[in-house]
Amino acid sequence: MKLKKRISMLLAITLLTSILAACSSGTDKGGSAALPPQEHRQYGDTGGLTLPLVDEPTTITYMLPSNAKDLGPSKLVVQELEKRTGIKVNFQTYSPQTYQDKLKVIVASGKLPDIFTGLKPAELKKIGKQNGVVAINEYADQLPNFKKLYMEENDWVIKSFGDEAGNVYTWPIYNLNRKVNHGFMYRKDIFDELGIKEWTNTDEFYEALKKVKEAYPDSYPYASKSLANIFRDWAFGWGLGNTDQYPAYYDEKDGTWKYAAVQQEHKDMLNFMKKLYNEKLLDPEFLTDTQDSWTTKMTTDQSFVTFDWIGRLDLFYNQIQEQNPDYDLRYANPVGPTGNIRTLPEVSDFSVAVAKNKNTETSLKLLDYLTSPSGSELMTIGVEGVNFEWGEDGYPVYPELKDLPLVDITVLEDRYAMWLEGAYLRPDHRSIYYRFSEKEQEAQDKIVNEDRFEPLDPILNFTDEETSKIAELQTSLQKSAEEFNAKYILDAGYGDAEWEDFKAQIRKSGVEELMTIYNEAQKRYDESK
Repeated sequence: MKLKKRISMLLAITLLTSILAACSSGTDKGGSAALPPQEHRQYGDTGGLTLPLVDEPTTITYMLPSNAKDLGPSKLVVQELEKRTGIKVNFQTYSPQTYQDKLKVIVASGKLPDIFTGLKPAELKKIGKQNGVVAINEYADQLPNFKKLYMEENDWVIKSFGDEAGNVYTWPIYNLNRKVNHGFMYRKDIFDELGIKEWTNTDEFYEALKKVKEAYPDSYPYASKSLANIFRDWAFGWGLGNTDQYPAYYDEKDGTWKYAAVQQEHKDMLNFMKKLYNEKLLDPEFLTDTQDSWTTKMTTDQSFVTFDWIGRLDLFYNQIQEQNPDYDLRYANPVGPTGNIRTLPEVSDFSVAVAKNKNTETSLKLLDYLTSPSGSELMTIGVEGVNFEWGEDGYPVYPELKDLPLVDITVLEDRYAMWLEGAYLRPDHRSIYYRFSEKEQEAQDKIVNEDRFEPLDPILNFTDEETSKIAELQTSLQKSAEEFNAKYILDAGYGDAEWEDFKAQIRKSGVEELMTIYNEAQKRYDESK
């Protein structure tokens, strides 16, 4: 442990030295010709910015993950950004599979791109304090869209995403998430065939699985590919959920943070899973299934109920419609006593950061433009009359892509450099990404119309010391909890005695210390209101 700390300190010193050296990198001006002013609102609502954003042609570098083969100057978005803002954007892209490794090398070298994405929040704050990246709030007067969205309408962003001094080094993403993106799903064609109604509560869910098992005795009605994440996914139905911090969660009833894996509600959930497992209603491979094996089970009458992303409702049908045109996977009601699913945040953090150098103000203004309604439409819909027209349903149509079997955001990324992760900062909900299929719309309606969402937990701001302690405790505690969860369900000998032993053991391992850190951070959060 001491050796690791010494290595970490050496890396931090090296990193700081490299970053400070890199901060003196020069501005890359693409030429000296003055740019002409543009007509007011020529490109729509800029949120108060005046185009072009610079007085003379300027080039900046923008590093992000992408599988697109070429995001060079021939792409529509690159050309349009230069025409509108005067800024030539040199997108430096790496595949998502290798991006993090490449980012670590570049950060360690100190040769930061002007804009980049992907560092962990704690790492970004550390570099920010070393003046490697800028505190965006300090430039707010030049950034009308940032100021309006994140300092006025959502003033919690600074205290949740910033550091102890109130400086924020990340540029958030606004309104990306769809309301309902995941949930339970069931084979409606099989349920209809067997005369089984969709469940409305946990007891009916259990009875439905039993009836399916009776009709298909060789099947395991519920299958999963979520591995240990099944406990997180189901936890929202038992009131214990948190998307990012699980097993830590905020209990709204008494205003404290708790550890889900030691709560009675968690034991109730494990008991329910254990009953399903013992009665062969739950696939015995539910903690090990791969996507391929799970897909096979869900498309060949080996399993009929699962939990996944709503895109799967149509994907599975498209995969097997020739073999089984009646296949009909549908979004189902939640399971668990609360009857709720997770709430997805309106503001997300992808750690989009701006290096501190002579291009800082230009980079920040570009991000502010991408956050404006005008930039939002460009990055996620396109340019009307150039690459799209409005369809009768109110969503864009891309004439030159009409022969493709499916036009999704990956096609728009590859063809036009739209929907680049880390460069779309305020997705336009008129984009095709938000055009739901009939099955996906059914999922939205089912949850939204009855407001079946668990409250969104606060996003806490930890000190460097707290972040270090959390990292030290969290991994081992979660591993212990997941191992116990599996044994409790799979081992018939596990019961109340083992549950009490587990709680005692995990408390000795630091779970109370971890929750003290969360509750101290919550206290600061509440006091800053």
